[in-house]
Amino acid sequence: MIDLHCHYLPFVDDGADSLEEAIALATASAHDGIRHAVLTPHVFPGQWDNTRSSLAAGFEAFRAALRTSNLPFDVSLGGEVRLLPESLELAERDELPTLGTWEGRRVVLLELPDSHIPAGTHNAVAYLQARGYQPMIAHPERNKDVMRDPRRVLPLVKQGCLLQLTAASVTGQFGSKALKTSLVLLDGGHVTAVASDAHNLAHRPPRMGMARMALATRYGVDAAMQLTEFNPGRIIGMLPSDPVASDPQAASQAEQGG
Repeated sequence: MIDLHCHYLPFVDDGADSLEEAIALATASAHDGIRHAVLTPHVFPGQWDNTRSSLAAGFEAFRAALRTSNLPFDVSLGGEVRLLPESLELAERDELPTLGTWEGRRVVLLELPDSHIPAGTHNAVAYLQARGYQPMIAHPERNKDVMRDPRRVLPLVKQGCLLQLTAASVTGQFGSKALKTSLVLLDGGHVTAVASDAHNLAHRPPRMGMARMALATRYGVDAAMQLTEFNPGRIIGMLPSDPVASDPQAASQAEQGG
């Protein structure tokens, strides 16, 4: 599997707070069946003032340390970008870390506030799109507006945003509301990827394996692979585009020959 969202890079946000913890998280990921993870530290101007340039040296040091562990596991650098005016300024300076590419655009993992979808979100998305970015909304199923009515996120999908769900939401470990919202979005074929959003081993460990099993049970093996391997692999350039659509129902039908 390929994990597009995790907080393993030490010392930069609320994820790993030591190199030892970062290596332990990487080890847990490898044991969970993940072979590549995009490290996505928070880019939250005023709270975590990370940029593409400022993260580069720490990432290279961590990657070098990881290689000495001989794990069957590799990493690349991205970021989880908070939707703020200051973040758009980073885009203007080419300082937004991105996950990879989707249809020729650089994929930026965009985090909305937990409480609501802010006014002006559509304008911010259009601003990023005009500058060659492909917004992917991180964990929309945990946004209170979307929990109340999953249709609230669909205008962003129509505008061209991708959606990334959290593995623990899909397995019910983030609560019944997050699970229900996840299933509505999955059933509608609106989800591009499921990722761990792992922060630590005690409370937010990687749970991609459990999520993949839950997805396979409900939608079929092909759909589970689409969301945890094929689409993420397409983004980071490890796999060619897969002919099966990102719609889990379509993938399930393809698996059954329907």
